[in-house]
This record gives sequence, structure tokens and C-alpha cells, in this order.
Amino acid sequence: MPDQQPLVSVIVPNYNYAKSLPLCLKAIQDQDYPSIEIVLIDDCSTDDSVVVAAALGVEAVSTGTNGGVSVARNLGAARARGEILLFVDSDVALAPDAVTQAVRLLLATPDLGAVCGIYDPDPLIRDSRMEEYRCLQQYYALVSSEGRISTVHTNTFAIRADVFAELDGFNPQLRHTEDQDFGLRLAMRYGALSTSAVVGRHDNDDTLRLVLRKVYQRIYLAMPLYLRRRGLPGGYASGPRAWASAVCLLSVATLLLPLLLGAAWAVVPVLVLGTGLACDTGLYRCVVRHKGWGFLGYFMAVNFVVNLTVAVGVIAGGLRCLFSRRFREVYDAALGSGVSAPA
Repeated sequence: MPDQQPLVSVIVPNYNYAKSLPLCLKAIQDQDYPSIEIVLIDDCSTDDSVVVAAALGVEAVSTGTNGGVSVARNLGAARARGEILLFVDSDVALAPDAVTQAVRLLLATPDLGAVCGIYDPDPLIRDSRMEEYRCLQQYYALVSSEGRISTVHTNTFAIRADVFAELDGFNPQLRHTEDQDFGLRLAMRYGALSTSAVVGRHDNDDTLRLVLRKVYQRIYLAMPLYLRRRGLPGGYASGPRAWASAVCLLSVATLLLPLLLGAAWAVVPVLVLGTGLACDTGLYRCVVRHKGWGFLGYFMAVNFVVNLTVAVGVIAGGLRCLFSRRFREVYDAALGSGVSAPA
């Protein structure tokens, strides 16, 4: 790294995360990188977020009206002075060397557009077994796609300020799939790297209802983007996960066979379910390695329900694409008419 280290603006978008915000900000203040400014953008929180930040000496800049995370990130980038922007969600606490590692990798590879971090397998604040499930599931999804990716993981990612400006920032109309939209536009001009050298611990979703709602919402709203691509971007949306979801749905559908054709057909859903579970063998090995055999049964049961939810989201989003031109074209303004998406 050069002697003159570039200023890094760490941008933290926040909405009602007073619980994890002090851990997030303290972790930024404790970074071993010497040239940092913190830009905290509060999207009109109704909790004590602003007070919590002030107690740590961090001033929160308000968006004025609640506009979503894209608006907050764009405002943070507009106010930032750094040559490098590092976005960190307010429910993530960075490892002490995260900024140093992100800057090192970004400067070492001139054609690299962004460096994305990976979650730690353990939650930042343990609230439930569900949160442990979610952290492990997301950790495995990210670490198994480590390397060059055609999207961005916005929980923690560094990007040169000039590249962010060139891409016109995040689409302010998108609240749930802004990362996939931005990542696709980035991939058209630059590369992105997902790396375990940059780690953050996440205060994740802690109820099944919240997990399923987010999973369904994201996959449903992303279907117009997936259908334009020649492949999945990796990470949360990967080939193995798609196959596992499809087979889980098929196993439920085949439960009708023994009812209609006789008990001998009960072997079919069992075989199909076994195939679906086999698609996630690597994930289950990861669970045993980090949490032991005692946690595996719970994890597998929840993961089956999550995979079913993914499959339902794909079907619902695909059907809406079929019948709604407006839905099909929701990302066209950002991508440009007739642009071919990368694989």
C-alpha cells in the first residue's frame, strides 16, 4: 500500500437499527486503517439511532423523508470526501482490518470495480436459533462464491468514488433489489471481487416470518433481472440453490402420488426429497463444522421451508413477468434499452 493512503469514507445507511448501530460505529472507529471518515445517513429513524450515534461522537445526517436504502447510500456518497467509498450496513460490525484489506485489494487490481466482504458465520447479537440459521446460510452462500462475481454484496463493499459516480449510484426507485441492479451495471464495465479477507459480523433476521418475507420479496422482485441474464450472479442466487429449491418444491408436489396411485408410490417423494437435500450437501457440512450435529436437524428443516419459499417466489415472479410488461421492464431505465446482461 502506498505511503499516502487514500481517505476512505465509510458510509453507513441506517433505519431503526439503534440496537446494532453502536457496535457498527465502534467497529469502524476501531479500524487499523488510519485515514477514515464516517458518514452516517439516517433514513428518518423512529427509534434512538440518532442519540446512540451522538453518544459515540458521530453526527447523523437525515435523508429528510424515508426514501429507502438506495436514497441513503446515494446521499452518503454525495457528502463523502474520500477517494474510496466503503458501504457498511448499520447491522454489521467490521473486523478490525476490514478497511485495510478492502483498500489493499481495490488498489492492487486496476480493473476491479468493487471489493465485497463476507459475513462471519456467527451473529453479531444472538437473539434466536433462527438468527444462527440465517447467519450460517448467508455465510456459506457468500464464501462458496468467493472470487470474481457479477453482482455486489452491499452489506460491506468498497468502491472507488469515481466509479460510483460513473454508474450514477443506486436506483432510488428500488428498495429490495438495488444491490442486484447496481451489481449488474457494475459488471458491465468492471469486475467485482467477493473475499473472505474482508469480514463483518451481522445482526441478522431472527424470526422465520421475517426470513421468509425477505427471501420471497427479493427473489420475486428480481425475476425480471434474472430472466435477462444468461446465468445467475452467484452468492445468494446460485445454481445449486436454484436446483435445491426446485427439487424441494417437486418433493411436495409428489406427495400426491401415494394418495392417487397407492402406498407404493410413497418412495417417489422420499427419493425426490433426498435429491433436494443432496443439492445442499456442502451447506450441511458447513453447519456441522461450525455448530455440530445437534444443530443440523433444525437447520435442515428451516432450510427446506426457505427453499420452498424461493421456488414459490420464482414462480410468482415469472408469472408476473409473463403478464406484466411494466414489471418486465422495471430495470430497463438503469440498464438501457437493448443492453445484453452478462452471464
